[in-house]
Amino acid sequence: MFMMKETLPIACDHAGFELKQKVITHLKERGFEVQDYGTFSTESCDYPDFAHRVGAVVEKGEYRRGIVICGSGNGVQMTVNKYPHVRCALCWSVEIARLGRQHNDANVLSLPARFISEAEALAVVDAFIDTPFEGGRHQRRVAKISQLL
Repeated sequence: MFMMKETLPIACDHAGFELKQKVITHLKERGFEVQDYGTFSTESCDYPDFAHRVGAVVEKGEYRRGIVICGSGNGVQMTVNKYPHVRCALCWSVEIARLGRQHNDANVLSLPARFISEAEALAVVDAFIDTPFEGGRHQRRVAKISQLL
């Protein structure tokens, strides 16, 4: 049976550019395809211009999951979490990434480029990719995330 390679969309701002390049290399080494939505340099830019691109394609179901990166991870996370079917987890450790997947079915990973080493970031990416959603009692909670009171 032929299996297509999964493609992951990725985006960053200027603060996340260098880490994004390393994450892309790592993902390709793991056999993933990557759709790079920018930015493409360390020149100052506005993170929503790039994060929205990942949020929109995950929201539409074009991709199952994605990655966004900025200096703190907060701005890109806030941007993509505006999309009702996106659940972006800001992760700075492997344990946080695993819990984001296991308990929250996170489908976008946010990395804080200025607060995480390259080695830890790549370990977080691996944990995000390799950890399944547990479902069960967590499914009920995840279903309530997009509900407005």
